[in-house]
Amino acid sequence: MKINALLEKLLSWAILTLFLVYTLFPMLWLVMASLKTNVELLGDPFRFPAPPQFGNYVNAFKSAHLTLLFSNSVLISLSATALNALVTSMAAYVLSRYKFKFGPVIFSTLITGILVPVSALMVPYFTLIRTLGLYDTKLALILTYTAVSLPLSVFIIKGFMDSIPGELEEAALLDGCDFYQKFFRVIVPISRTGIVTAATFQFLSSWNEFLYAMLLTSSEQVRTLQMGIRYFASQFTTDFTSMFAAIVISIIPSVAMYSVFQNQIISGLTQGSVKG
Repeated sequence: MKINALLEKLLSWAILTLFLVYTLFPMLWLVMASLKTNVELLGDPFRFPAPPQFGNYVNAFKSAHLTLLFSNSVLISLSATALNALVTSMAAYVLSRYKFKFGPVIFSTLITGILVPVSALMVPYFTLIRTLGLYDTKLALILTYTAVSLPLSVFIIKGFMDSIPGELEEAALLDGCDFYQKFFRVIVPISRTGIVTAATFQFLSSWNEFLYAMLLTSSEQVRTLQMGIRYFASQFTTDFTSMFAAIVISIIPSVAMYSVFQNQIISGLTQGSVKG
């Protein structure tokens, strides 16, 4: 029995170790490639850089204007996240706490948006943005990113709000709270975990988004970081090492965001799945 238990434990560790290596290898290779010269990279892609070329990161900032692209991505992603959190938390609250005739139909229709591929919505969003006169503006990306993530955010937050006892709202009404006070002082703080989970997914999807940024913008002043990385490669030349350095820089906010909120994300998903 002890031998079988030991073999089972060793097998589990071996599978986990292989999965960890498989998951981390692309990231480690990317960092290693960003510290090489282009000659080293093309000559032996798997050799360690000697010496490390930290100047690739400086070159990435200078040649691609990463400071402007980075600030654009931060502004657009944070604005879309804040707007999405506000709109979806209010929509989820109404769908969760108020019973009206077409409520279930509206919720089902809204959730269906999770299944629709992003590419299928490109033409409708492009037409709408052009009609509104918002083409090549940051507001176009903020509104589009907010709308695209609405179904998933409502689904997560509503599942969390369904578990809130109605007695809390009744107590708030007896204490003299109106609708907005009840929502912002009682419902939102209790649903913080679910809202943070949805907001984190919204930020990550906005930060890493490329298709809509390419479709709805054309000038460098509103270009996002993901779009800027594309311009390291042209028809005749490609600066691979500076491009990899820019990719590493673009990954840092996503990793930092998940590292800070990982406990709340896991808690929000598991609580929502149990209580929803």
